[in-house]
Amino acid sequence: MSTPIRASSILPGHREDIELHTADGLRLVGELARPADRDPAGTLVCLHPLPTHGGMMDSHVFRKAAWRLPALADLAVLRFNTRGTSSVRGTSEGAFDNAVGERFDVAAAIEYAEFHELPNVWLVGWSFGTDLTLKYGCDPAVAGAILLSPPLRFSNPADLAVWAESGRPLTALVPEFDDYLRPDEARERFAAVPQAEVVGVPGAKHLWVGDAERVLDEIVRRVNPAVPLPLPTSWDGPMETGDVSAYADRTVAAFADTPVPGPAAG
Repeated sequence: MSTPIRASSILPGHREDIELHTADGLRLVGELARPADRDPAGTLVCLHPLPTHGGMMDSHVFRKAAWRLPALADLAVLRFNTRGTSSVRGTSEGAFDNAVGERFDVAAAIEYAEFHELPNVWLVGWSFGTDLTLKYGCDPAVAGAILLSPPLRFSNPADLAVWAESGRPLTALVPEFDDYLRPDEARERFAAVPQAEVVGVPGAKHLWVGDAERVLDEIVRRVNPAVPLPLPTSWDGPMETGDVSAYADRTVAAFADTPVPGPAAG
């Protein structure tokens, strides 16, 4: 009997805690999720939203990607906490550095994927993570990038110029009612990158609450186009249930005007 896939559903996969080691000497905590019984067709390296306002490796879209996409789309999902960021997985060493020191965090994640021979590596940045993607992610080991709710706050025209010159695929998913950058302005800003695709998402907001399934479909469409879409909303096989209660405050309050304390490190 098919069981509906819900926010807390964990589909089969091989999941392991990992550590990343940065060139400036920090240890970052993370997780790698892979298909249970086959090699992945592609790899997502996830760069999370602003940690000072609730962003972390378990921000809900990335958590759902790790819990679903190894089974539904043959994708590996690498998530990690940037410097100074905490989640149930633990706390990464260092301190938030306003998108400066985080360059080493991005490099460490890409190097991990390279060293472990993960295929077809795509960066998926969300909010602050999109700025890290644009500033530091145009690496020879990266096939392309997907930006969720890009605010273009820390990145600048020179970063866009690097992507333009590279020719690597760049897709921006922009909510109709985003708090920082809406579709029409996004199209103007990303016009500097000829190959950039800006997808306006009707009705969506910056946090993608209620729209995670649309986001996952758009990611899979680009990283593993052989997978039929939309992705299934039910599952016939074994399924576990994850505990999402630790993140209730972050899901609804991240990106507010006041910082949100995270759960204690696990």
